[in-house]
Amino acid sequence: MQRRDFLKSSVMATTAAVVGAGAATSAIASNAGIYVKPTASGIINPMAKPMVKKSLKWGMVKEDLSIMDKFKLLKDLGYDGVELDSPDNLDLKEVLAARDKTGLELPGTVNSMHWKLPLSDPDPKKRAECTKSIEKALRDTKKMGGTTVLVVPGVVNANVTYAEAYERSQAEIRKLLPVAEETGVKIAFENVWNQFLISPLEAARYVDEFKHPMVGWYFDVGNVLRYGWPTSWIEGLNKRILKLDLKEFSIKKQNELGLWKGFDVEFFDGDCNWPEVNKALQKIGYSGWASAEVAGGDRKRLLTIREKMDAIFIA
Repeated sequence: MQRRDFLKSSVMATTAAVVGAGAATSAIASNAGIYVKPTASGIINPMAKPMVKKSLKWGMVKEDLSIMDKFKLLKDLGYDGVELDSPDNLDLKEVLAARDKTGLELPGTVNSMHWKLPLSDPDPKKRAECTKSIEKALRDTKKMGGTTVLVVPGVVNANVTYAEAYERSQAEIRKLLPVAEETGVKIAFENVWNQFLISPLEAARYVDEFKHPMVGWYFDVGNVLRYGWPTSWIEGLNKRILKLDLKEFSIKKQNELGLWKGFDVEFFDGDCNWPEVNKALQKIGYSGWASAEVAGGDRKRLLTIREKMDAIFIA
């Protein structure tokens, strides 16, 4: 029996007979990947939930603070980690010092060049520059102790056909696979309204065609509501999902006020059915990071976001 299975079995057996042992049992269950919810009677009922660490994007922190103080702020607010852009202009030594001092993790980075210089660009020099930036992100992420670099694999537009985006982006990504192997950092593709890879089955096929363990998917729950339902994407991508981005989206606002207005809605006020998302994640055995990618702000706003994230994963 695997240690994780043993822990789950132990918690199941223990919590069935224990009354009022909330704190201790919750700690054991958390380690085993089980959400434990006290009932009105005081009996602890184990409920299988995805084990998720909470992160957010660096640019969401709007208070005028030093790197160290921003890390302290996020740790105090209950976040487990924060994702930076790469390449960026932050002092890596300061970042690592803040990580080590506060214990706030750096689970991964977001490549900062994939929009300005897409891997699908007609100009091979621009593609090469983007590839070089992803290589730097992979190496930076290793230094940070992270495990993924988020990459938008290509952009389809009036000057780039779907087939061209597919072929060019895969060719550039293949050049990076040796670096991913060397660093141990995976390349995680994300769909961000780039008019490319707009169905879960196609996205899964795109990943699988590399036939390589160092590529996967960074699944954004809110982004895909323009194209379909999050549960369908979770089912289709399955174990290819490396990390999660969290945002909300309202189809009603999109239809009535314009496409981008769909994002102008708080968690639980849009069309992301979070209980069903949780069930789908549980079904594929997801365990890992979830990063908020919404409008940030000051301490009060960031606390609200973290509390909403807590609510999402007990929904």
